[in-house]
Amino acid sequence: MDHVLTLIAPRGGLSTPILHAARDALADIGASTFAPDWLASDEAVDLPFSGLAPDQADAAARAALAGQAVDVIATAATGRRKRLLIADMDSTIVTTETLDELAGQAGIKDRIAAITKRAMNGELDFEAALRERVGMLKGLSTEAMDRTWAETELMPGARELVATMRANGARCALVSGGFTFFTGRVAALVGFHEHHSNTLLEAEGRLTGHVADPILGRNAKLVTLKRLAAEEGVGLDAALAVGDGANDLDMIQAAGLGVAYHAKPVVAAAARARVEHADLRALLFAQGYRTGEITAG
Repeated sequence: MDHVLTLIAPRGGLSTPILHAARDALADIGASTFAPDWLASDEAVDLPFSGLAPDQADAAARAALAGQAVDVIATAATGRRKRLLIADMDSTIVTTETLDELAGQAGIKDRIAAITKRAMNGELDFEAALRERVGMLKGLSTEAMDRTWAETELMPGARELVATMRANGARCALVSGGFTFFTGRVAALVGFHEHHSNTLLEAEGRLTGHVADPILGRNAKLVTLKRLAAEEGVGLDAALAVGDGANDLDMIQAAGLGVAYHAKPVVAAAARARVEHADLRALLFAQGYRTGEITAG
């Protein structure tokens, strides 16, 4: 076998008929398939195959399973377990956009969220959009950040993803276009080795409406991925990158396993691997981890 097609569903959502439908779809376009390997009962299964490129297998399986709450990720059979994890924060490791929630403390969440949505779908320049949104928060008490943090929730599977990859020797970095106030807390809570993000400027207990230069945006995420891989002495093929917004797309496309996670349309369309239904543990199943190997965070 050359490749593995991993089928992943929310817990209890995967069945033998779904597996058979995917297997038949691959066979119909000339693939040879081999004995399936269940990674998690009713949740994740590997289907080894040869004779097709991964994108062909992805497309065939997705078409066959259209309408089913099943994620499909094809990877090479070798080198599946990655040595570097680089993850976005907002709407990826946490469930919300922290800047939008902070804006809610100022009573302007809808206005700022509308800009965020366009920026994350690649319709606006990220840096300009960030400066505009931060400017709208000028004068907001820094206590609003504490209140926002108190209401921030982790994405299901975030702790398990980081804990399992750390336990298996991977370096884990949180790289966000958000702010150090939040990334530092998320990194400590989830177990990331490090975090990289932007800094909101404040004076006398209030936000100044400015963000420190240089801004960590789309290109900086890619640069960080390359730097961390070089520091670890591994190629980009040994990296897993995950995010949901347009500013994540370059690092997603450069990584050996780049995943668009519940992503904006432009990102989902451009990323070969995507998770639309399952939680973040899907990234572990895509690397061949079994439930018994997953470490609780």
